[in-house]
Amino acid sequence: MRGAWFRNSIDGMMPIRTPVFGLVVMCTAVIRAFAGPLPVDQAFKASAAGEGVAVIHASCDPCDWGTEGREAAAVRVLVDGKYSQHVLLTRGAGDADYHVTLGRIEAGEHRLRLEADPALSAKQAGPASVSHVDVVVITPAGDDFVAQSMAPTLFARPNTVGRFTDLPVFMWYEIVATAQGRQFRYSVIFTNEDGGTATDRLMATWGRTTDVEFVYGVTLDRAGKIVAEEFQGPRHEVPPFRGRHEGAHPLLWVSTDNNMVSESGPTEIRYAPAPQRFDLTNASREIVMDAHPWIYTVAAKEMAREKKLVEDAPAGSGHIPDLKRFVHVEACTELQNAAVAFSVHATDPSGVARWFDSDRGLPEFRIVRTGCFRGAVPLPAGTNQPDAVRFKAYPAPPPRQGEPARKETPSVTLTRVNSVFTVADNYQPRASTFTWTGSERLAIDGDWYEVRITR
Repeated sequence: MRGAWFRNSIDGMMPIRTPVFGLVVMCTAVIRAFAGPLPVDQAFKASAAGEGVAVIHASCDPCDWGTEGREAAAVRVLVDGKYSQHVLLTRGAGDADYHVTLGRIEAGEHRLRLEADPALSAKQAGPASVSHVDVVVITPAGDDFVAQSMAPTLFARPNTVGRFTDLPVFMWYEIVATAQGRQFRYSVIFTNEDGGTATDRLMATWGRTTDVEFVYGVTLDRAGKIVAEEFQGPRHEVPPFRGRHEGAHPLLWVSTDNNMVSESGPTEIRYAPAPQRFDLTNASREIVMDAHPWIYTVAAKEMAREKKLVEDAPAGSGHIPDLKRFVHVEACTELQNAAVAFSVHATDPSGVARWFDSDRGLPEFRIVRTGCFRGAVPLPAGTNQPDAVRFKAYPAPPPRQGEPARKETPSVTLTRVNSVFTVADNYQPRASTFTWTGSERLAIDGDWYEVRITR
């Protein structure tokens, strides 16, 4: 589900029904401010209290996230004279939309100010320009308001400030049923992770170079009362959240090199991407990126700038070849105490048709999670599009030190192949027209199960 924002200029002095994030919500004070070079200072009026969201349509020439010294221009956002957050313009010279949460907005007159922050901008980034700003205040009605009112604010990891790395660029939420009621689950896409999974293993087992992390969950009972909060802390532990809030918004500090969060921290620079709702039934988390393909471009540029792209990099080196050489596969399994790998069949530049295995001979490159997954395997430059994909089940890797022995009977059942695709010159996914559904039990250490790709 892809978001949609304000396709026409609207006088927002009366409550109206407006499509936001692809949904319908009750809102007031929809304002389109036409602007130019920073600073931008815009008044707006809310006829009722609610949660504020702004879409900043901005560009930065000659910004280039992939070029050292020109990565991005930093914009400081203030609401009624109070610091709200920073926005880094990562998407270059073209006009792009940046969705941000403004927090609680009371009824009445307000002022939104956008100003350049040279101290946090790249040295050669050039001036930022804002073509227009859309502001909406979502009034208390429905899940959209509830989700927006509790969206986390993220404080920058200390070693990312001024370094243009591991930037949180997108937030989404899901609503899942629980025994107590419903949980609103917020996840964030970071442009990369400086720690944790190596890049080549990340591509093999997740099919991306971004870091996607669940950061915060809040459970409401059937009366709408908050009964539990949690966050994903260091070492992937998920303890109760007992930190501070701003309104109902939890304050989280990114605290580890693999972008786990904590309840406190030393930084004051913060980001507040406006969350969009997604339903991930029968799909991987990576469909969020598919719906906003510019994320692929930004991530690829960071790979190039950080010199993580090495032609013919061997598996296990931590580096990867050109991202345009990868074939991405999304599939779903019912997996228990096992691992799975896939392989794509294609004709290489010499005219030889052969299989290319996603694990590349390394057991740690296999997928060990149940449900829908995304993975990717590099092919030689000039290889034709794949004409088949196959899957194989393996025993689970042994427990790590301190982990209990697994008692479940190993099993893998393939249920879906959602997509097989490559990326274009801008690193954004080409369309996949191929799907498969079924229920195929894969014997552990048994034969490959092959699916022909029909177009």
